[in-house]
Amino acid sequence: MQTVLQTLKSAIAPVQIRTWDALPEFQQAQLNRSLIHADRVVWVSPSTIEELSEIVSCAHCNQWRILPCGHASKLHWGGTVDSITLVVSTEKLDRLIEHAQGDLTVTAEAGISFAELQATVGRAGQFCAIDPIFSDQATLGGVIATADTGSLRHRYNSIRDMLLGVTFVRYDGEIVKAGGRVVKNVAGYDLMKLLTGSYGTLGILAQATLRVYPIPPVSRSSILSGDPTALEQATQTLLSSALTPVSVDLLSNSITEALGFTSDLSLVVRFQSIAESVDQQIERLAEVGKTLGLTTFDPADSDLWQRFTDQINSSAQSDSIVCKIGVKPSEAVSVLTQISALLPTAEILIHAGSGIGRLSVKNVRSTQLLQARSLCEASGGYLSVLQASIEFKQQLEVWGYSGNALDLMKRIKAQFDPQTLFSPHRFVGGI
Repeated sequence: MQTVLQTLKSAIAPVQIRTWDALPEFQQAQLNRSLIHADRVVWVSPSTIEELSEIVSCAHCNQWRILPCGHASKLHWGGTVDSITLVVSTEKLDRLIEHAQGDLTVTAEAGISFAELQATVGRAGQFCAIDPIFSDQATLGGVIATADTGSLRHRYNSIRDMLLGVTFVRYDGEIVKAGGRVVKNVAGYDLMKLLTGSYGTLGILAQATLRVYPIPPVSRSSILSGDPTALEQATQTLLSSALTPVSVDLLSNSITEALGFTSDLSLVVRFQSIAESVDQQIERLAEVGKTLGLTTFDPADSDLWQRFTDQINSSAQSDSIVCKIGVKPSEAVSVLTQISALLPTAEILIHAGSGIGRLSVKNVRSTQLLQARSLCEASGGYLSVLQASIEFKQQLEVWGYSGNALDLMKRIKAQFDPQTLFSPHRFVGGI
């Protein structure tokens, strides 16, 4: 370790280099959940893109393996990594570069907190159409690296569709730029989509440009709950109608009970627009619910989504096992019902329009989780373990990928990171 420290000090200021004993308790805990032999790593926090480039170049020359991160809120997601020399944090790369209000774009460094970025564009009456988990801790780079879009994806699509340009550092320390700062940009290769959801395996994000949107004048939400068959019909009726919700989420009864609404499976729908449009759409949804014999709740919108976010974050910050799931949207209610029967205490959320969701559960055996994975796969979907103890992750294949793109992904990895320096074994297929 002393050799590593001496080499690094020639590249960046010593204050930006920390060993295990100097790390805060939270970072130590996240590292222990992320990699084997966590106490052997050196944590470095460059303040500029040039310093980041020097650090990666140094690692390249010395064959040091790197685990990139921001504030470490999702550092433990994905596969378990080993033989890491450096944890490279973008926490000090936290500057707002440009907010082009007229062009509806914002450019910032990867380490800026998402909450700060949202507050900044919010002062201009705009917002980033993303609601990731741990939004108060997450960094822009971490949200992109994990493709953590949230419920707003129903209206605005995923973060990969909002990403207009990136700057990242590749395996040998070279700084690479792709895309640009305008919406109608066609410059260069579309590396933005490739880097989104790559979990830091292809390079280290340093800067990004996102599309932003005007804040809608009115926001209202409604909850439908009751019989699963009726709820499934209501969901399909909504999705095939002319209504334009921004969020359509299916929730297990364990979540709605925790929120104090109902003990039934529920559909939470959010509308945002001018007042007249929102009111009419809420009324139309209530008519659908009434026709199908469902119970309707109309809670205060801001209170609902804050409580909703707090509940999801609380589960994910505990010792729960957290999984990302995907199913056919047309079978979302059926799969949710089956998994709830298998794991009665599991908190399950599925975005009804895409079939993507999250499952959080405590005190579960790996065999039970594999059964839940089988239910998702029977619907043409998947179940990937994001958060669990290292011991639990060693009992099963974390990603559970059974598609035909693994060879292509490995070839992309070999092109972007031929020495396997970045986040080794964290991604699908041990990439």
